[in-house]
This record gives sequence, structure tokens and C-alpha cells, in this order.
Amino acid sequence: MTFYRSAVAALFTLAALTGCNSLPLSPASADDVVAPKAAASMITPLVEKRETLVATGYAVVSIQNHKNPAQQRLLAIRASKLDAYRSLTEQVYGQQLDATTSVADMTIMSDTFRAKVEGVIYGAVLVSIAPVGDDTYETTLSLDQQVVRDLRTLYLSQLAARRR
Repeated sequence: MTFYRSAVAALFTLAALTGCNSLPLSPASADDVVAPKAAASMITPLVEKRETLVATGYAVVSIQNHKNPAQQRLLAIRASKLDAYRSLTEQVYGQQLDATTSVADMTIMSDTFRAKVEGVIYGAVLVSIAPVGDDTYETTLSLDQQVVRDLRTLYLSQLAARRR
């Protein structure tokens, strides 16, 4: 476990040191300069107004792919924890949505939505793991605002490095 933490810390330090340029908050061209404050407010997420982010994940025991009931419970606990991490990731980085609608003869033929969440979460605190009802587990995680700022800074520096 210590090796894993050391490797993660080294990775984040390396990423932080390689992306030391800042991103401008205002648009690049003179034509697009509507209002720098408006652009900054679009970048500043609502999550920065909260001191601590809290996320809850759920998983059903009976659908876990194992015959042993004890193993099913353990898998449900793990799945609920991963669902909580996914929820934290959505809150920190947002969610990418792709939607496609096909229309023929003024009638919707198909409507497809895809959601994607991508990011790194570290420093989350496990608040609780508890059974809910007879067949579900609930995991709650919290994330301090300072860690959220660090994660977003790291993410923005990686985006800037990709654009070069």
C-alpha cells in the first residue's frame, strides 16, 4: 500500500511540475472578448462554493456475480464504493454527455444518450458503508475543498499540456 501511495504521489508531483503554465480565463481572440468576468464565472464551478463534497454510491447484493452470499455482499460493498467514487468524479470534473437523435417524417426514430466521466480522485474520506434494506449497500465518501482545488489545478494543467 505504501508503494502505491508513493507512486501516486510521484505521478502527481511530476504532472504538477510539468504543467506550470496557467490558462487564460478570457477568450483568446479580440473578437471574442465579451466579458472576462463572465468567462471566469463559467470556469468557476459551483462545487467550489461548498466546503466539502459528499457522494453516495449504491449496489445491489443479489445481482453480484458469485454463488456465495458472503462474497456477493463483499462485491456489493466494493461496487457501492466505486459508484460513490464515480459520483465524486462527476462533481469535481463534470460529466461529458453525447446525445444523438434521429428524426424521420417529423417523428423521432431513435434517441441515444451516452455519459462519460473521467478524472482522478485522491484524498477521499470514507464516511460510511451501511446496508440499506435487505439487498443493498450504501457507501458515502467526502472530499475536502482543498483537495478539490488541487485536483482541478492538476486537471487544467494537463489540459494545457495536451493543447501544446
